[in-house]
Amino acid sequence: MEPIRQKTKSLTNRASDSAVKGFRDFTGEEAEMFSEIKKIIVSNFERYGFQPAETPVIEQEDFVKGGDKNENKDEVISDIFKLKDKGKRNLALRYEFTFQLKRLMSGKKMPYKRYEIGNVFRDEPVSSNRLRQFTQCDADIVGVSEIPSRDEAEILSLTEGILRELGIKPIILINNRKLLNEIFDDLKIKKNKEQILREIDKSDKVSEKELRANLGKLKAEKVMEALKQGEDYFNKFESYKEIISLMDYCRIYGINVRFSPTIVRGLSYYNGAVFEIKAEGIKETIVGGGSYNFNGMRCTGISFGVERLMAVAKLKLQKEKYLVVSLGQDKDAIKIVQRLRYGGKEVSIFYGKPTKALEYANSYRINNVIFVGEKEVRSGKFKVKDMRSGKESALKF
Repeated sequence: MEPIRQKTKSLTNRASDSAVKGFRDFTGEEAEMFSEIKKIIVSNFERYGFQPAETPVIEQEDFVKGGDKNENKDEVISDIFKLKDKGKRNLALRYEFTFQLKRLMSGKKMPYKRYEIGNVFRDEPVSSNRLRQFTQCDADIVGVSEIPSRDEAEILSLTEGILRELGIKPIILINNRKLLNEIFDDLKIKKNKEQILREIDKSDKVSEKELRANLGKLKAEKVMEALKQGEDYFNKFESYKEIISLMDYCRIYGINVRFSPTIVRGLSYYNGAVFEIKAEGIKETIVGGGSYNFNGMRCTGISFGVERLMAVAKLKLQKEKYLVVSLGQDKDAIKIVQRLRYGGKEVSIFYGKPTKALEYANSYRINNVIFVGEKEVRSGKFKVKDMRSGKESALKF
């Protein structure tokens, strides 16, 4: 049997035991941070009156792509994870949360304010801040008011509040897709509009020289000059009034936003205001959203990625954790553990030697260690060691 045991041991160290590229595990403090960020996001979503929703992680492939009308025109849609079931149906892993609103909004009283948090999947190149599975947190208002900027400003206020609570100072950039369309019409650009928009959207990722060269190939060099114009130029466009209105409502909410005419976002469905939020310490956009139409309804929403927020969040995890160590007094140790838990404390129990218990507490950053021995049980006083300062105190139960 020895050769079999050796073979089994070798299998536990195979490369295939590692997470697939673009997917990762979270444990320890990272997992705690991950959980805390989600709690903060949920708390703010619900504070603003958004209701939770859950949708399947697997959908029809056509649905993920945007339906038979091919509503989703983004090149990135080719990055969906495709699969088939035993019935040979074409399915796909959930790519985002927005299209599910078409189902969820049915029969709802408007406006319908929904949030959803869960894993989405992208079969795309991987980088330090771009994974193939990540946790997305979306909030959308379906059936916005006759003045869309009212709801758009509320969405941005929600966003700013979440980021501030995470210790992130946001740079909120806004634009309007209708303004870009009006500028194209003003410049008499009729061809290659989607390609031009894609190039404009790269303005924060490539040099101006490269951007001009790419636009030149599309005979659209004059677009960059137009986007560099001042307010007098933009004022002549009807849709610029929507940007001014959004800025006005944002001021009422007490948040600062910046007009950026090169913000485009995806070409899938945005057809009104668009938002991108930047932060120091990361080049990628940390939050994005905008306004769109579904089933004849005006909608607006925002989307957070937890993993990307983790890269810039400045949260201090200050949980008071306890480790109760039973020194042959299991009955009393368990009673103490349960009293602490019912009191709202985070508590683990350890059966073994004090030195091993202290090593365990250090390993898992447990703040307080309570020893339960025969002497402590008789006296009703229990020694508590503060793992941060090394000091000991007495606790009565």
